[in-house]
Formats: sequence, C-alpha cells, structure tokens
Amino acid sequence: MSLNIKYEINEDGSIEIKPIGEVDIYTSPELKNKIFELIDEKNADIIIDGENLEYIDSTGLGILMSIYKKMQEKSLNFQIINLKPNIYKLFDITGLNKVFNIRE
Repeated sequence: MSLNIKYEINEDGSIEIKPIGEVDIYTSPELKNKIFELIDEKNADIIIDGENLEYIDSTGLGILMSIYKKMQEKSLNFQIINLKPNIYKLFDITGLNKVFNIRE
C-alpha cells in the first residue's frame, strides 16, 4: 500500500492533514517533506487526522516526533485526531500518547 496526503486549511487558519494509507520507512519522508513545507509556508497549527491511516511504523513515529519538535520551536500547536484503536495502541505502548496531544 502507498501513502496519499490530503490537506485543507480550516476556518481558524489551522491545517488539517489527512494521510491515507501507510506511513512506513518508504513513505514517511514524503509525509515529513509535505508537512515541513506547509509549516514553513503557512506558519499555522497542524492537525493530523488519522481516520484513514491504516498503518504506522517506528520510522513514521520518528517523523511525527520531528514534526512535533519543529512545531514547538515555532510555538505552534500540533494535534493528532481520529486514530484507529490499533494505531492508538502503538502510541500507548511507546508512551507517545503522553507526548502528543491526541484526541478522538
């Protein structure tokens, strides 16, 4: 499976990013590049909507951490929403659910 990245700018100016498919060692650079590009262009809060995220591996989690750090440097909010239970479990096991702002 591959990764498709859709995004929209919300009324409040935040950017909602919707990764569709899998974030793994092969597709995570694409996600990182797209999000970093949006952060640099828009300087806006980021929401990642995991509704259509089927899989994420440790490389993908590392990419999310680098996005989180970049957002903190710019004093912007970073939020993850709509994770499937099997993916949320990965955040829970790794303790990243305490690092990221994750909501239903």
